[in-house]
Amino acid sequence: MENQNNNSGTPRKIRKKVYESELNKLQIELVKLQEWIKRKGLKVIVIFEGRDAAGKGGTIKRITQVLNPRICRVVALGTPTEREKTQWYFQRYVPHLPAAGEMVLFDRSWYNRAGVEKVMGFCTNEEYWEFLRSCPNFERMLIRSGIILIKYWFSVSEEVQEKRFIDRNQDPTKRWKLSPMDLKSREMYVEYSKAKDEMFAYTDTKISPWYMVDADNKKRARLNCIHHLLSLIPYEDLTPDPLELPPRKDNKGYVRPPLEEMTYVPEVY
Repeated sequence: MENQNNNSGTPRKIRKKVYESELNKLQIELVKLQEWIKRKGLKVIVIFEGRDAAGKGGTIKRITQVLNPRICRVVALGTPTEREKTQWYFQRYVPHLPAAGEMVLFDRSWYNRAGVEKVMGFCTNEEYWEFLRSCPNFERMLIRSGIILIKYWFSVSEEVQEKRFIDRNQDPTKRWKLSPMDLKSREMYVEYSKAKDEMFAYTDTKISPWYMVDADNKKRARLNCIHHLLSLIPYEDLTPDPLELPPRKDNKGYVRPPLEEMTYVPEVY
């Protein structure tokens, strides 16, 4: 797809009909990929990182929308407990790694240490630099164990991020997405940029590269990310053929309880 921005610098929109048509095609391919992962016993990790309001959650939602949650699951860890804070840093993520035939989507990941923890001062300088030194080795171990590791960074401009924060604040159904951390990130846009650049310098490796997603336009970002994900794992169509449904049995002789005795949900609509 061509550049998202027009001459004015604003993200170019995609028509709703085109978006929905392309998304439907990609989701059909995701189901094929799911069946391939299950049949071949693949172990897949997809990491979604990026700025607040960059659209990571929306992309994850469109991926999982049509998939079996027993095969494709989302991991979004909260604040570490006091016990977890004393563990080896990567320890709390290890239990969530995929077994054979599974794909795990990390909505934020161990890269919290190089982002929010670094910028907000939630880790020491020694812990931060130890992470940057050890992370490439940790990921190399995962890949050598047979795990397919894919990392996406969702990039959004300061202007678009601000607009999305305002939209969230005005929408009661989205206001919960705004946290004190999000508000703090507004003030520290440049600090987050520096942290991201330094993180890439250490962890954007040949064996485990970062893939940038231009996320100023959410719909285009979703399509581009899913299309790219499908391109990284060669798969074949193992979609089961339609089943021939047998005729339903005739349940003569069984008398059901009167429907009037049931407690129904009020029909408000």
